[in-house]
Amino acid sequence: MRTLVLNAGYEPLAVVSFKRALVLVMNHKATVIERVEDDPVRASGGPYDRPAVIILSRYVRVPMSRRVPVTRRGVLRRDNHRCGYCGKAASTIDHVLPRSRGGADSWENLVACCLRCNNVKSDRTPQEMHWELRFTPRQPNGNSWTVRGTERSDPCWEPYLALAA
Repeated sequence: MRTLVLNAGYEPLAVVSFKRALVLVMNHKATVIERVEDDPVRASGGPYDRPAVIILSRYVRVPMSRRVPVTRRGVLRRDNHRCGYCGKAASTIDHVLPRSRGGADSWENLVACCLRCNNVKSDRTPQEMHWELRFTPRQPNGNSWTVRGTERSDPCWEPYLALAA
């Protein structure tokens, strides 16, 4: 059982185990917003409902380093496993400005690419190949990229995720 943790401003922070959520509630650091009442936790002090959504009592400042890290899997997911040049199924990633020419490993310089386009392009730029990108690569945003587990969220979380958006 997983629990959604909301900041004091109702923005989602993390998804934690129900045990961690129960500890936060018992230490008065969080308040339960949504419960799972059909399966209580039994303790010496009596039964406790399992928290599904909790909100922190104090606002927690989220550091700017919480950016989405660049990964091969992330680039393929962002581009929907489609080649940025021809639109076919992609299995590799390509640097728009090649690394040999100073291209960085950044969201803005990486695109999903099919094996054929990746081999033909080699270490050239799309302009040298007279190719055009089908879209402008950007850093992904949204709740499913910043909070782990919300892409397969429980239905009871949806109103709180909508408040944060």
